[in-house]
Amino acid sequence: MDQSPLIPKPFRLGPFVVIAAVVGIAAVAFAYTAGWLSPHRLTPKKLVAGLAPPGGPALGHRRNHAKGICFTGTLNANGDGSTLSKAQVFVRGQYPVVGRFNLATADPNAADAMVRVRGLGISITTPDGQEWRSAMIDAPIFPASTPKDFYGLLTASASKDPDAMKEFIAGHPGFLTFLGWAKSAPWTSSYAEERYNSLDSFLFVDQSGAKHPIRWSLIPAAQPVPIAPGDLAKRGPDYLEQEITQRVSASPQRWTLVITVANPGDPTADPNKAWPADRRTINAGTLIVQQIEPERDGPCRDINFDPTVLPSGITTSDDPFPAARSAAYSRSYNSRTAESSYYPRTDAGAKQ
Repeated sequence: MDQSPLIPKPFRLGPFVVIAAVVGIAAVAFAYTAGWLSPHRLTPKKLVAGLAPPGGPALGHRRNHAKGICFTGTLNANGDGSTLSKAQVFVRGQYPVVGRFNLATADPNAADAMVRVRGLGISITTPDGQEWRSAMIDAPIFPASTPKDFYGLLTASASKDPDAMKEFIAGHPGFLTFLGWAKSAPWTSSYAEERYNSLDSFLFVDQSGAKHPIRWSLIPAAQPVPIAPGDLAKRGPDYLEQEITQRVSASPQRWTLVITVANPGDPTADPNKAWPADRRTINAGTLIVQQIEPERDGPCRDINFDPTVLPSGITTSDDPFPAARSAAYSRSYNSRTAESSYYPRTDAGAKQ
């Protein structure tokens, strides 16, 4: 269905980007708002059901970011993160990581060039038995400031009223910043060339008990090479998974874990607002992706990348989205695991 009438004429995008932006908005929206609820208006069940595509959800799959591929590797911490957090994950050393590259879509069979937003989920474990889970995307901001605003965006984008999206944008100008990124930011032809951002704000707690409001990003070592969406489409619907498999097989891929520290007054409850580029940053180590495995039998298949699974030394801030995401992820996880017969493991995977 052509969604371009929902966008005011001055802001219409090219045909590939229109499709990708709409899919990406709906997908990212689920990732960052599902689970925030008002007792009388919205529940995770209703929201997850509302985000299903017209034909219904892909049974056995994640309700969003449904297309993905697993990886394993390590986080090589350099010790510098310990100035901000007492979490063991920042003590110098190597810690095992299970992760997932993914596309922000509810369709596990979506063509790569039709999805604007790409994601990365990671689960890092440490010898003290604690775990840090994170779900990041390549957009620099989230399209809405609050879960309530997101629900308004979701409702407007699904509405048959030709003025619904115009009215939403008029009341939420921050959405245009996200739309500008979706329209103008270069695409790449590899998961390895993307920068992934937490967007949500968290608090790092140091050994003295002091709390530091932060966000984090993974900065790729691979040089991004822009590609037009049309050219990406010509490489095949599943090119990104094929490419990252071949690339990692040839050589492990690396990202620098960069922690950004807020200044007083920086917005910590609004992921639609980026912090100024001059904020203090700390290089806390390197994520090394060493092996790629198909999701069907892979180690990431049954991981719920709940952003509230945090080690001692990291906690949530006044940002409402992590709790929102946690509630919806739980709903999605329970649904898809109950539907595992619709997404069966291979014979070899079932024996593992």
